Amino acid sequence: MSTELPLYHRPAHELSAALRRGEIGTVELARAVFERIRAVDEKLHTYLTVTETIGMETAAEVDRLLNRGEPLPPLAGIPIGIKDVICTRGIRTTCASKILEPFVSPYDATVMRKLHLQRIVLTGKLNMDEFAMGSSNENSAFGPCRNPWDTDRVPGGSSGGSAAAVAAGTAIAALGSDTGGSIRQPAAFCGVVGMKPTYGRVSRFGLVAFASSLDQIGPLTKDVTDCALILNAICGHDRYDSTSADVPVPDFTEFLIPEVRGLRIGIPQEYFIEGIHPEVETAVRRAIEQLSEMGAQIEEISLPHTEYAVATYYIIAPAEASSNLARYDGVRYGYRTPNAEDLIEMYRKTRGEGFGPEVKRRIMIGTYALSSGYYDAYYLKAQKVRTLIKQDFDRAFEAVDVILTPVTPTPAFRLGELVDDPLQMYLSDIFTIPANLAGLPGISLPCGQTREGLPIGMQLLGKPFDEGTILRVAYAFEQANPYHRLRPAL
Repeated sequence: MSTELPLYHRPAHELSAALRRGEIGTVELARAVFERIRAVDEKLHTYLTVTETIGMETAAEVDRLLNRGEPLPPLAGIPIGIKDVICTRGIRTTCASKILEPFVSPYDATVMRKLHLQRIVLTGKLNMDEFAMGSSNENSAFGPCRNPWDTDRVPGGSSGGSAAAVAAGTAIAALGSDTGGSIRQPAAFCGVVGMKPTYGRVSRFGLVAFASSLDQIGPLTKDVTDCALILNAICGHDRYDSTSADVPVPDFTEFLIPEVRGLRIGIPQEYFIEGIHPEVETAVRRAIEQLSEMGAQIEEISLPHTEYAVATYYIIAPAEASSNLARYDGVRYGYRTPNAEDLIEMYRKTRGEGFGPEVKRRIMIGTYALSSGYYDAYYLKAQKVRTLIKQDFDRAFEAVDVILTPVTPTPAFRLGELVDDPLQMYLSDIFTIPANLAGLPGISLPCGQTREGLPIGMQLLGKPFDEGTILRVAYAFEQANPYHRLRPAL
């Protein structure tokens, strides 16, 4: 195992092996991560709730089991943080919103139950854009998270806390959620690996809904091997989620071979657009050349309806959000205004005081799109365009095995730079949104850095339920490059 990196900067698979060899203890590892949180998180604000007492108790239990020589799952003893949109029994789940600030979930999400079976060390609940609505983590009701590579810049969103925590070492790995790029975009901004699995591959039971036909839970990790290990733990059919797919789950680590010879990689012309940052384009094109040199077949393809993806998404997602967020009324749980004289005023003031401006904006857009006389013109038409976007991918995958694109048009932008320009903020997800509309798996992994030392990510998209092939390409590229070993100098 690498000796130059502190424990909190090492990947989970290395730490797991070291735990089993007795080179380190689980309590020692957990203590290193919680000390790291105390040392740097005041500056970064990756956490909304830290669960040190619970985490240290689990670590001590794992040490006892290891000392007895009992067989343990691959992630046992690994400190993992959870985006605060995933329900955790007995622990606050706020969705970074004032309206849920006091809410303590009475149950665990399915992914949490699966991780508890792995005996992970839960480090806490991670910062995010409110109700997962945003691309910068500046929409959190509890203050923005910062990028550990440059604390004047955003970590991306909405899973900004998850990506920043993994990059900074305040977690070894994390779970996020991806509705329009919310795992992949912050992974690219923070120089870590982030995967959105195929829609239906991971149960959404216990994921607080933003847009139910788009949301998907996935891992953010230090490298591709860790990504495969977490996918092994969280994927699978769940009877509590009607959209969960009943399909076999392979051992994703079996796809981790450093070989791409003969694989066909499609490069969509629509993803190298005017306005893309030149250093981003250069890094991604260099990655394409490298994969070609490694034996992959590079083929130009077209996804002609890409230009309509952002407009389509910003009708469908707010429409579903308008429906899903109607439940926050101050009656059953969460915040209730103290200043109301009747029921209607209580509803109005609770929602007005409890929701932030971006959530209100999207609720209003969605309510308008679903309203009488506008449903056919907006929501129904958007669903038809969504079908066209999916058909573009279906045709492309008849000719190629994997599609390679940039993740974002730019590196991480500065805090406050786009906060007053929602359209420009929305356009930062232009390369990630189409995969959500089509339900496809996608991974972001680091492929370079700017002259200022900011990470640059590339995206690999695969056929439905073919996470294995994109993991194979990602792993082969990663093993031939140093980017996954770089750490920010906080």
